Amino acid sequence: MLDFPLVVFCGFSFILLTAALGVILSRNPVHSSLFLVVAFLSSAGVWMLLEAEFLALLIVLVYVGAVMVLFLFVIMMLDINLDVLREGFWRYLPMAAAAAALVAGEIIYVLRAPAFFDSVRYSHPAPPPENVRALAELLYTDYAYILELAAVLLLVAIIAAVALTLRRRKDVKYIDPAIQTNVSSKDRVRMVDIPSSTVSISSSNKEKTNESS
Repeated sequence: MLDFPLVVFCGFSFILLTAALGVILSRNPVHSSLFLVVAFLSSAGVWMLLEAEFLALLIVLVYVGAVMVLFLFVIMMLDINLDVLREGFWRYLPMAAAAAALVAGEIIYVLRAPAFFDSVRYSHPAPPPENVRALAELLYTDYAYILELAAVLLLVAIIAAVALTLRRRKDVKYIDPAIQTNVSSKDRVRMVDIPSSTVSISSSNKEKTNESS
């Protein structure tokens, strides 16, 4: 009889691998981002099976809820040329296949190693009662500088994403707010004095045309 956690793990793993292939093979960058969201959700399910609830929620909230939304906005605002993006895909395929084979060989070697199934060295540890508090104490004490460095890197990534969207395009008309605020009424409105005689002559001409019609 199959174990239920093993079946769930195989299901999440299959979805994760399929979504990863979809990220690489999809021609549309928006579809690739959506496949990456599915991959993140599947990896969060794997973390839930490992009883690491905090990491699973962190993946869903940070990567799916914030990072991927930023990626989608950047992709849609950059107006990427898909034809140029797909160039050279098959040229780099042998290198990518070699790297994938190397990673797969390392995973198979670790799984088939005798020490991997040693119950003494690789026993499943009991989760701490307050794992969130333990992680917070480690982050803000031993890894405080690393956490600040990660925050600075994310800030630089946000600034770079905003800077990429500010490029000039030929098919878009731009308006300078400084020029709009410096405009006075004399530059936009011109008052013209019309003599009264001109008004009376034009009105009489209109009356004659109406009589003739």
